[in-house]
Amino acid sequence: MLRTMITATNTLGQLQSQIDTISNNIANSNTAGYKAKEATFSELLYQQFNNAQLDPSVRNSPEGIRYGVGAYLGQIQTNFTQGGLQTTDRDLDLAFTKEKQYFNILMPDGANGQRTVYSRQGDFYVTPVENGQVMLVNGDGYAVADSNGDAIYFPEGVSNFSLSNDGTLGVNYPDGDALTFELGITEIQTTQVMEHVSDTYIALPSNFNELGYNEADILIDLQGAARTDVGITNGSLELSNVNLSTEMSNLINAQRNYQFSSRAISIADQMLGLINGIR
Repeated sequence: MLRTMITATNTLGQLQSQIDTISNNIANSNTAGYKAKEATFSELLYQQFNNAQLDPSVRNSPEGIRYGVGAYLGQIQTNFTQGGLQTTDRDLDLAFTKEKQYFNILMPDGANGQRTVYSRQGDFYVTPVENGQVMLVNGDGYAVADSNGDAIYFPEGVSNFSLSNDGTLGVNYPDGDALTFELGITEIQTTQVMEHVSDTYIALPSNFNELGYNEADILIDLQGAARTDVGITNGSLELSNVNLSTEMSNLINAQRNYQFSSRAISIADQMLGLINGIR
């Protein structure tokens, strides 16, 4: 009974993490550029009892009895496939039409100032700063970087924005003046190496050298002649790639497994009570 309770308890904690992952996917099903997370399980160590001499019956399964101690969440992978495009007809709603391309976003990093993170979330806005200037930011208020890695500032009073095929943002004014800025766009070759920061943001892990990679193997900054490889459009947003039907099915299965493990603990507790109550 104690083995049963330990096995069920170990599994319960891991199932809760799976449910949290699924719930986060469902909560972000309407978040532009969000990529779904997928939880996979592995078996913990088990104990093998070789009882072939005492069990002469013919069987298709391996000989012996295996007592496991539960399962654990082996890995949470990100599904980086591209989501569908939703037309918004808004100048500052941008969406990539190619996979592996990401906007460069400047995220505050406490005492270290700012760090560059990468996102496909393309709902951009302008926010006033000082001296009649505005700054280009994303929906979370983080600065959007240009191809040099700097925040994008320009005078207020803009009439509209335009976007060229190579990811150059045009800022147009009523008097006919115009400014252009190359948006910072990076192609990530090995997305599985990247560190998940939060929601739609990923970044280089601090130990990527220990993983056997260097930055040039992972990131390609699309500058100069490489700008022709940019696939981007405005007036649209990339939708989340979360499949609600799949997530609800996974959630139901995870909840049933959770109930089964909880029931195993209850039954083992009842059996221990019966044993302790024997006089």
